[in-house]
Amino acid sequence: MNFLHRERAALEAFMPGLDQALARHPLAELEQSPSPAIRAFRDAGGPGLLVPTANAGSGASALQAVRVQRAVGARCPSLAVATTMHHFSIAGLVEAGKYSSGLEGLLLEAIAKDRMLVASGFAEGRSGQNILSPHITAERRGDRIVLNGSKMPCSLSRSMDLLTASVALTGEDGVERLAVALIPAKSPGIEIRPFWGTPILAGAESDEVVLKDVELDPQMVVPTEVTSDAVPDALNVAGFLWFEVLLTAGYLGMASALVERTLARKGGGEDDPTPYLIAVEAAMLAVEAVARAMADEEWNDTLLVQALTARYAAQEAIARTTRACLAALGGMAFIGSPDGSYLASAAVGLTFHPPARSRMARPLRDFLDGRPLRIG
Repeated sequence: MNFLHRERAALEAFMPGLDQALARHPLAELEQSPSPAIRAFRDAGGPGLLVPTANAGSGASALQAVRVQRAVGARCPSLAVATTMHHFSIAGLVEAGKYSSGLEGLLLEAIAKDRMLVASGFAEGRSGQNILSPHITAERRGDRIVLNGSKMPCSLSRSMDLLTASVALTGEDGVERLAVALIPAKSPGIEIRPFWGTPILAGAESDEVVLKDVELDPQMVVPTEVTSDAVPDALNVAGFLWFEVLLTAGYLGMASALVERTLARKGGGEDDPTPYLIAVEAAMLAVEAVARAMADEEWNDTLLVQALTARYAAQEAIARTTRACLAALGGMAFIGSPDGSYLASAAVGLTFHPPARSRMARPLRDFLDGRPLRIG
């Protein structure tokens, strides 16, 4: 079947053997915690997907990355969610490096070569906050930097090698500036607490990470020249763009897995495939359009609105398509296997990530009227 062939070819090119490794496991086994999918992702070299080639990574473009994420989501929804946060962390570190002294290059190289998993402690668009606004505090104590705070939910919480977090750090000149901290997962003072209470997407390991007086060598903190109360639009827009396109592609992959099962069901070869196929394919084309634009156009509010439009269109496509697929699969499929209802439930999770469509109604209206875009 040609459905998803392009995405799986991209996955094989960047992470050889991962698709086959995931396909060998039942869906329920992949979606539990701990999941064998996370080890398979690491073994296939997945952590280096967005690390630049100059830093020993794969250097995937946005277009290549979204295709990879759709393929991952079609095999293991939890892995798609977890790795979106890893890739988002890497992209954030790359962008922050444009405002720093260059130390981030060494860190990125270590992540790629050692296949380290990086969890995200960024704000991820928390209501009323900039996506990179610090919610983990940092203070200098002698020759160390001490961190306090928590992140919940935090995907990859139990498998991470590093936790990235935006922090506000006061320099020797007394000015508070944004910095990106890379925190080894085994640092004293880090505690993982249960948080995720549903079996849906449990394999993403989205529990709470608590930091209590975690001490860091200053070399593990990448400073920028950006004051903490004035995060530039470039960092903000870049963070949201990567977050939205990667996340949307992964969830479209989950819906696509249900489409694939519907198209391949007994007797399904005689059906009109469009009720199951068209909406998710169109939504993915919209995501790809934004990803292509990220390579050629300025990263600004206009492009971010296009990314949000693609994401909200995908939400509608997922809801419509999963209903049609479950109806076509029928009651016996529902009784005989939990896979269909699980995929439908997991794919709906896109609606719960920030920024919610309902909170963006006024900001989008203001943008259309010529005012700067705000993230609600």
